[in-house]
Amino acid sequence: SSRRSSSSSSSLTDGQEEEYDEKKIQICEGVCVRHRSSQESMPWWLQVGTFSKDALMDTLGLRLVGPFDVLAGAHTASQNPQQNLHLHWRDTPDSLPSFVGENEAKKGCGITQLGDNVFAAVLLFLIRKRKERGGQKVKGDSLENLESKLRGRADTLGLSLEQKTKDMKLRDKKVVTKTFHGAGIVVPVDKNDVGYRELPETDAGLKRICKAIAEARSDEERVKAFGPLQEMITFVQFANDECDYGMGYELGIDLFCYGSHYFYKVIRQLLPMAYNLLKRNLFGEILEAHLASRSHDNLDQLSAQ
Repeated sequence: SSRRSSSSSSSLTDGQEEEYDEKKIQICEGVCVRHRSSQESMPWWLQVGTFSKDALMDTLGLRLVGPFDVLAGAHTASQNPQQNLHLHWRDTPDSLPSFVGENEAKKGCGITQLGDNVFAAVLLFLIRKRKERGGQKVKGDSLENLESKLRGRADTLGLSLEQKTKDMKLRDKKVVTKTFHGAGIVVPVDKNDVGYRELPETDAGLKRICKAIAEARSDEERVKAFGPLQEMITFVQFANDECDYGMGYELGIDLFCYGSHYFYKVIRQLLPMAYNLLKRNLFGEILEAHLASRSHDNLDQLSAQ
């Protein structure tokens, strides 16, 4: 399930540097696999295993969290009994991560792709920060030193530092629709174009419908505003009957990205069904964990109470 949204992911969040104060930036692996314990490590953890969690704090104001918390053993010392260890996002439960994505929860559900590994993501963030400071390289500068280390280590490991790698471009060709988060979803479509059909509303139109529901001034007004959405749900049922499973998947993801609790019941109808039909049942469990803990502010699952 490649969204987003969302507030739970493997991520880098900024620290207290003045120009980034109060700003939360998540850098998360592209698109979700559950890790039952720290023993179930991901290959790319080994690439950054020598970093301390605060290795990027002084230079970039970023703290390594998510899987790095697990590597550091922070999950064993957490006071939160309901830890959410659904750390990684991907297109299917058994596929490798497609990209590293950046999302700023307070600003919306949009995901910006930042290469296919953490080194590329950090380098791109570094380059952006340098531009904000005037764009000039200064010999001996901490940013230049970090950039040199990132490039050197990535070269040793054979990692691409491109924002859009060849594999990411190949994935783009498989994306059937961008969805609200912009990173797109991938579903199998056969030679007869069976597998996905478009929603009867544009993204802009669907957002207007969502806004009318979420901001309704009374229950009566909200029930009326739900009318167009109920009609789309009926279309999804027809699509599922004809094996176009991507339609319900798209609508469920869009509602999840919009984020209002008024859509949780519909999301729980649409997405588990889509995941089941697409044989991605694990995502249904992950969905429940996300719906139980959604926040624009507290993204630290280890400290959340």
